[in-house]
Amino acid sequence: LEFDLATNLVGQPLVRQQVMKGLRGFLENPSPVKPLVMSFHGSTGTGKTYVSSMLIRYLFQRGLQSPYVHHFSPIVHFPHAEQIEQYKESLKRWIQGNLTSCGRSAFLFDEMDKMHPGLIDVIIPFLGPSWVVYGTNYRKAIFIFISNAGGEQINNVTLALWRARKDREEISLQDLEPAISKAVFENPESGFWNSGIINEHLIDFVVPFLPLKHHHVKQCIVSELIQQGLEVRPDVVQEVADSIPYFPEEEKLFSSTGCKTVASRISFFF
Repeated sequence: LEFDLATNLVGQPLVRQQVMKGLRGFLENPSPVKPLVMSFHGSTGTGKTYVSSMLIRYLFQRGLQSPYVHHFSPIVHFPHAEQIEQYKESLKRWIQGNLTSCGRSAFLFDEMDKMHPGLIDVIIPFLGPSWVVYGTNYRKAIFIFISNAGGEQINNVTLALWRARKDREEISLQDLEPAISKAVFENPESGFWNSGIINEHLIDFVVPFLPLKHHHVKQCIVSELIQQGLEVRPDVVQEVADSIPYFPEEEKLFSSTGCKTVASRISFFF
């Protein structure tokens, strides 16, 4: 996994560092005191879903298809605000039942920024350092929260530091944590708003995904061409990279969509 992240994850040194630190410490401990809880934050196309699926692929034989991996989307699984109490009960039962089957289960919560506030707190008993919850031994489970919330603030901090002549690769977690915290945990629109998960400090690793620069996008394009078995032509790489919108308007430093639209844009050239 470490090699794969270093080779295939473009422009995210902080992510590699945080994910490997979290996983290594957790998996090498035969008796963890609590489940591993990570929260991924950043703009569209910066690699959040890519990293979570890569991580799951290495931990579970069938990857995302494993019966021990559970993927939740608020739009698919919890669409109606008026049914929140019903969702809470279902979610609690689902997690409890699956942890009874396999204590090493993984739970992915996608698009946390679209989650109804209050819903996620039903899983708090499964995240803390208790021994047994509802008759379930759950301390070897992994929970990953994925969110676009905080992306704009991460981008703003990265841009401000660039203007202050701080290299993107020198940005630390400490540079970003206050901005992420304010955007994600203090926002009434966020699934983490006023959440006990935050107040009780149950997230072990906050993982920020930085905005991608022009040369990172080019790396994504080359990887996609190779993956599709297409010829890597420098003119195509340049044209696809130039067709993507960048911000801010004047400097055009960072890709507005990360690498998300690379595959669809390549199709115009072949």
